Amino acid sequence: MRNVLRARWRRTGAIAMCLALSACMVGPDYRAPGVYEPESFFGANADLVARAKPEIQWWAELHDPILNRLIVRAIRHNHSLRIARANLRTARALLDEQRFQLYPIVPVGGGISREKFSESSSSGGSATGGTSGGDTGGFDRTQTFYDVGLDASWELDFFGGVRRSIESLSADYQAFEAQPYAVFISVAAEVARTYVEARGAQYQLNVARRNASNQQSTFELTRTLLEGGRGTAVDIARARAQLATTLATIPPLEVDVARAIHRLSVLVGRPPGALYTVLAKPRDLPALPTVVRIGDPGLLLRRRPDIFAAERRLASATARIGVRVADLFPRVRLIGSFGYLSTSIEDLLDESSQQYSFGPTLSWAAFDLGRVRARIRAAEASADGQLATYERTVLRALEETENAIVGYTREIVRRARLRVAANASQRAAKLSRIRYRGGVDSFINVLDAERRLLEAQTQLAVSETQAARSLVALYKALGGGWQYAFGGVAEGATTTPVRSSAPASNEAST
Repeated sequence: MRNVLRARWRRTGAIAMCLALSACMVGPDYRAPGVYEPESFFGANADLVARAKPEIQWWAELHDPILNRLIVRAIRHNHSLRIARANLRTARALLDEQRFQLYPIVPVGGGISREKFSESSSSGGSATGGTSGGDTGGFDRTQTFYDVGLDASWELDFFGGVRRSIESLSADYQAFEAQPYAVFISVAAEVARTYVEARGAQYQLNVARRNASNQQSTFELTRTLLEGGRGTAVDIARARAQLATTLATIPPLEVDVARAIHRLSVLVGRPPGALYTVLAKPRDLPALPTVVRIGDPGLLLRRRPDIFAAERRLASATARIGVRVADLFPRVRLIGSFGYLSTSIEDLLDESSQQYSFGPTLSWAAFDLGRVRARIRAAEASADGQLATYERTVLRALEETENAIVGYTREIVRRARLRVAANASQRAAKLSRIRYRGGVDSFINVLDAERRLLEAQTQLAVSETQAARSLVALYKALGGGWQYAFGGVAEGATTTPVRSSAPASNEAST
C-alpha cells in the first residue's frame, strides 16, 4: 500500500512539475525605459570641472584627515544608516518568504485525544466498530485516539501569477536596497557640510578677533593721541563703538561652532560635544581641488541610487500587472494528506492504521471578472504613474547636478574677486592708520578703512565656506560614495540612456 501511494504521488508530482515548467507568464514583460541624456552638463566650466570619472571617495579630494576619519566613523555608527541596513534585512527576509510559495507546503503534525461518544447517538460507535443507535452492546464509549501525519498543498503556477509576484517583490527589494546607499550619500554630505561649516565659523571667528585686536590698538592710539593734545573725545567714542560692534559678532560665531560640533558628534553616533577635543582647535578650511571630476550625464544616471530605485519600482509595478492578469484564469492547487490513526499507540504505525487523501482543487473568479479587470486597470495606471515618477527623478537629478555645478563654479569666481577686495582693504587700513598716526589723515578715514576691512574679510570667509559647501553639494548631486561604504557594490543596473523617452510595454504576453 505504501509503495502504491508513493508511486501515485511521484506520478502526480512529475506531471505537475512538467505543467508548471511549461506554463506561461501573463502580463507585460518589463523593458527598462529609455531616458533623455544630454551630451554634457550645460553649466560645466572647462577650467574648473572635467568629464573624467569622479572619485568614489570624493571626500578624500578635500585632503583633510579629520574629515576622512569622521566619514569612516559615520559609515560604521550613524544611526540613520543602521536603521536603513536593518530595514534592508527585513525586506530580504520577506522576499525569501515569498519565494517559498513556488514550493509545496508540507506541515507535519500529530496528536492525542480522549473522546466519549453519546450513548443515544445513531452513529456513536460506528466509526470504531461499535453498535449503532442507543444499543452500545458493550462498546466502550470512551476512546483514546492517536494520530500522526503530514499535509501537503502546492499551487501550480500555470499562468505565472506567483512568479510575477516574486518578480515584483524582487524589484521592490532592489529598490529598497538602494535606500541605504541614498542614506549614506545624504549622511556623508551632511558630515562634510557640517565640518566645513564648523571650520568656516572658526575662520570667521579668527577674522573677527583679529579685527577686534586691530581696533583695540586703534582705540588705544586715540587715547594716547588725545593725551598728547591731538584728537577729540568724539574719536575715542567712535573707536570704542566700532570695537564693541566687532566684539558683538563673536558670540554668535561661537554658537555656530558649538552647534556644528554637536551635530557632527551625533552624525557619527556619539553624544553631542563628544568631538570637542578633536574639533575645538581651529583649522583651515579643507583645500578645494583645482579641477573637479564630474563625469558625464550617462555616468550620473548609473550612479544615483534614487534613479535606480525609481527604475526598480517601475519594474515592480509592471510585474504587478501580471499578478492581476493571472486572476482572470483558474487556480489549480494539489492537496493531499498521509498519516496514521489508531486507538492504540502500539498499532499506530501499522499498515492497517494508514489513511490518506490527495487530489486537485480548482478555484476561479468566474462571476467576479469585472472586479478583476478593474484591478488590472488599476495596476496599469500604477505602472504609468511609476514611469512618470522615474522620468521626473531623472530630470530632477540632472537639474540638481546642473545647479550644483553652476553654484560651485560661480562661487569660485566670487571668491577670487573677494580675495582681491580683502587684500586691497587690508592695505588701505594699514596705510590709513599710518597716515593718521602721522597727522595727515582724519580718524573718520581710519574707522571707515577698518570697517571696510572687516566687511571684506568676513565676506571672503563666508565665500570660502560657501565654496566648500558648494563642492560638497556637487559631490552629493553626482551620487557617489556609497560604493565605498557598501563594499564596492556594482553601480546601477538596468537603465539604458537614449535620446528620447520611451514608455514601458503594456502588452500582455502568454
